[in-house]
Amino acid sequence: MLSEPRAGRLAAWGNALLAGLVSPDDAVLAIVGEDAVHRVEGLPGESAPVGLTLALGRLRTLGVTGLRLALPAPGHPLGLSGPPEFNARALDAEQAVVCYGASFGLVPEVYEAGPDGDVHVEVVWHVLPVREAPPADVPSLGEAERELAEALREATEVLTRLDVAGSGPVAEAAVDAYRARAERGREVLAPGYPPRAVRVLELAQRVGTLIVVATESGHGGAVSASEMGARREALRPVERTARRAQVAAYNSVVEERERGVR
Repeated sequence: MLSEPRAGRLAAWGNALLAGLVSPDDAVLAIVGEDAVHRVEGLPGESAPVGLTLALGRLRTLGVTGLRLALPAPGHPLGLSGPPEFNARALDAEQAVVCYGASFGLVPEVYEAGPDGDVHVEVVWHVLPVREAPPADVPSLGEAERELAEALREATEVLTRLDVAGSGPVAEAAVDAYRARAERGREVLAPGYPPRAVRVLELAQRVGTLIVVATESGHGGAVSASEMGARREALRPVERTARRAQVAAYNSVVEERERGVR
């Protein structure tokens, strides 16, 4: 939850580009981030992988007017609409982008290349057909914000009960990571997103930090394998809520457009 999903960057900056708020070069630079290169495979009319700039332009000509994020997990097809083949690929990758305005979806496949000490990351986005249907289980921003407030209280209570809140170097590192992420996260959602979406995303990341503290810290009262399992189970609904809120934030501009807000 702490790291920004690649599909989130593609959705956010792709939406800004489609809205004419950023240049193609700026959008691609933000989407690629620290990766070496991104390519798109399976784009209609192309027999070989192409670069992001060409791919985003082609998607626009094919009728795409917006991009949605999906963050599925086993038993929870969050943001997906089918068909089963696309859902399976997205679940395997734990993320995907679903186009709005045309029946396409994109699933990332990540490769590491290069010798030890000089490894770089390459990403191939696979374009696949999707079903035209509402995405699964995505709340509105208002719903997500209300649910997150309760989830944050629940996460804090669980951590306190398990005696792991703020304990140990792993917990401290997780909190530091969130704080550093928040400092530079104001433009994560790209131009065009409402301030409420940024607020919801940052709160989702804060909840995610507490989940990392609870599930990865070996300190505190819960140290056995069974206790660690119980800790994960206790926080599973909280993690689900945080993922739903993250998707709601990234998808907010498309949802507003669909409702005629913009």
